[in-house]
Amino acid sequence: MDKRIVELDIARWRTSLKRKIMIDGERYYRGDHDILRRKRTVIGDNGDLKEVDNLPNNRIVDNQYKKMVNQKVDYLLAKPLTLECDNKKYLSLLKTIFNKRFQRILKNVAEDALNCGLGFLFVYYDDLGELNFKRFKPYEVIPHWLDDEHTKLDYLIRCFSVEIFENNMYRLVDKVEVYSSNGIDYYEYTNGNLKPVEPYHNNYFTRVVDGVENHYTWDKIPVISFKYNHKEIPLIKMVKTLQDGLNLIESNFQNQMEEDARNTILILKNYDDENLGEFRRNLATYGAIKVRTESGADGGGVDALQVEINADNYRTLLDVFKKAIIENAMGYDAKDERLSGTPNQMNILSMYSDIELDANSMETEFQASLEELLWFVNVHFGLKGLGNYDSSIVDIIFNRDILISESDVIDNCVKSIGILSNETILSQHPWISDVDLELRRLDEQKQMELDSFGFGETPEDE
Repeated sequence: MDKRIVELDIARWRTSLKRKIMIDGERYYRGDHDILRRKRTVIGDNGDLKEVDNLPNNRIVDNQYKKMVNQKVDYLLAKPLTLECDNKKYLSLLKTIFNKRFQRILKNVAEDALNCGLGFLFVYYDDLGELNFKRFKPYEVIPHWLDDEHTKLDYLIRCFSVEIFENNMYRLVDKVEVYSSNGIDYYEYTNGNLKPVEPYHNNYFTRVVDGVENHYTWDKIPVISFKYNHKEIPLIKMVKTLQDGLNLIESNFQNQMEEDARNTILILKNYDDENLGEFRRNLATYGAIKVRTESGADGGGVDALQVEINADNYRTLLDVFKKAIIENAMGYDAKDERLSGTPNQMNILSMYSDIELDANSMETEFQASLEELLWFVNVHFGLKGLGNYDSSIVDIIFNRDILISESDVIDNCVKSIGILSNETILSQHPWISDVDLELRRLDEQKQMELDSFGFGETPEDE
């Protein structure tokens, strides 16, 4: 890999708009919103804005964005994946890979995909020689694709910072890893220049054959992308302005509530003269207006101009912003009026219509990525001598966490007896999580019932 090309890629990536949006998505999810850097200003003497520190400056974060991200991740991945395959041995092996730890990593990658447009999963062998997975932060990764659809990697650059202790102090060092078909190259990045570090190059994994250590690379780059949508557009790009508007409305309302003196503006008659800039500044800062009549015949005095704060206006705006965030994020409102009383299944499905459409798109992308991941898993099984499963077909089912009317679903299951197989009916029953286990329990129950009536097996039958 040409070192100069990598240096230029890193310099361009660090200042790119795409990376900035990724970082915005990540920090908004953590609650670090733009409102936290807001300053209160007034119009100064010359008509310019001037920062003031004697006015309330609330910075309220109502993180509806995080709520939408969590909602989407949990809707699609809160429940474990279901694997279906005719080859029971292969299915048993896959369950050792797609375990609870993998489920947790996949949820984190899905969170990355929503915040940044896409997430990355690195396939590697750990120190014990076991197949493992590691999540790469998207804003640290510079992918180079072979195709316009961004499905095949040519090479990938990972640029990240690590804290090291040196000369009795901690300092940050920028590390760079370049992943290609030949393995991984390691560098340090300083002042726009790359410096190779030891070990300069590594293959992806090592195998010991007849006491000899052999180094190997995969036929594919072992980094898999998981996209939120095929355009790789982060969720934050769709709702950031709405989230900022919501924060601003709530912060302004709190400011108004704390500005007790601003509820009454004092009008000082025949007190003094002032220029326009001073007038605007004093009105905003002190809540007072100095007025002089032409003849001064009215004499001096102090009047009050009442300013009423209509809380209903703020409440209406808040409702508008929150509904707009839900609609633009394609989520759902758990307080939807359609759930009042005793909702039927049609009302529930209507409420979930937007998030269901978005989940369909996300699932399509994730299914393709998991299919690519299965290639590495099958190679792993082959290297371990566990069999060749390239021709075996696996269905990976996403069990969505959707609110259901259990009575309606159970009623439909009962009506399907004799039309569908018991296995299919049980898979749709809301109380059953493991179909195979439930089938075994039913067989055991039937055998016990036969035994209790004396219809079980006898020694002569055996």
